[in-house]
Parts: sequence; structure tokens; C-alpha cells
Amino acid sequence: MSGLVNVLVIGAVIAVVVFRQCSAQQITDDRRWWVLPGILLVLSLREPGLVDPHHAALSAAVLGAEMVVGLVTGAGWAWTTRLWREADSSLWSKGTKATAFVLVGGLALRAALYGAAALMGIHQGTAALLAALAVTLAARGGALMWRAGQMRPAHGGSMRGDFMRGDSTHGGSAYGGSVHGESPYGGSGDGATSRSAWKDRV
Repeated sequence: MSGLVNVLVIGAVIAVVVFRQCSAQQITDDRRWWVLPGILLVLSLREPGLVDPHHAALSAAVLGAEMVVGLVTGAGWAWTTRLWREADSSLWSKGTKATAFVLVGGLALRAALYGAAALMGIHQGTAALLAALAVTLAARGGALMWRAGQMRPAHGGSMRGDFMRGDSTHGGSAYGGSVHGESPYGGSGDGATSRSAWKDRV
């Protein structure tokens, strides 16, 4: 694949990612989140120049650092993304200001590594950029799906997801009010029912 095609592929992926971050996206049970990172990784491995043969050790070290930056950026991207559950129990995500800072910081670190490699005389092609992007998207997708799995509603409700996004009430105060028409400390229900309701709330 030519360098121009690589640049177009990378530009298209980045454009799609930025667009999706600017709008709310529903998270489904689709397990194919790894497909795009996998394709990018395969493309990077098929391209020559992933490691500069004239500076093999230094080039490999820089590539490893870029993979670490991609991994941290992807994980930070996922952890700063806002997740919430709607009344119909559908799960949604949207990037935040913190997400933008993470992405900008990751790009800055990547540019710094590229500059350092150039100063050392290491040639880096688009293969390294494709590999780093693949690692970033894989880390983001995996961490986001893990977070989504932690927000499955208990007993078909949406309380747990709402609580994890910082809401203080779920039809009542998080430390007071009522659950199923009963007081969390007793009331008309027995102790087992109250404890079960309290567990559902947290």
C-alpha cells in the first residue's frame, strides 16, 4: 500500500473518531470493537519500515515507547468518556473535555517521539503510526466495553448506571428517600427486602 493511501486511511479513521466523540453514541452488545484496530495492525505489519534497519535497536525502542503512549492514550480516552443509561436501559457514551485533553496530550507525546526519532536519524514510515493508532483504538475499545459491562442494570432497572455517572438520586436520595415505596432502613418491608433494595442502589 502506498504512503498516500496510508495517509488517507489514517485521516479517515481520525475523522470518524473525532466525529463520534462530538456526539452521543449508543453502546450495544456488539463484540466487534476490535475489528478496526485489528485491520490497522495488519496493515502496519504488512508495510515496510516499521523498524528502521539502519538503527534497529533504537528504532525498536522508539516504537515500543509509541505503543505505550498509544495504550495509555486509549485507556485514558475510555476512562474520561461519559457513560449514562437512559430510561429504556440503553447505554450511551460521549467524550468530555477531559477526553479532549487526553487525545491532545497523546498526540503531543507522539509528535515528541517522532521528533526525537528524527533527531537520532531514525526513519519512521506510516507503519509505526498505523500500529500506534491500532493500539490506541484497541485500548479504548476494550476499556470502554469493560466499563459498559460494569453498568449492566440490576434486575432490569437503570439505577446502577445512573449512580455510576454521578447522579445523587434514583427516585429518591442516595442515602434516604424510598425504594419500592419502602424506607431503606426499615418501614413496612422486612430486613432482607431492605438490604436487597440497598444493594441495588449501590
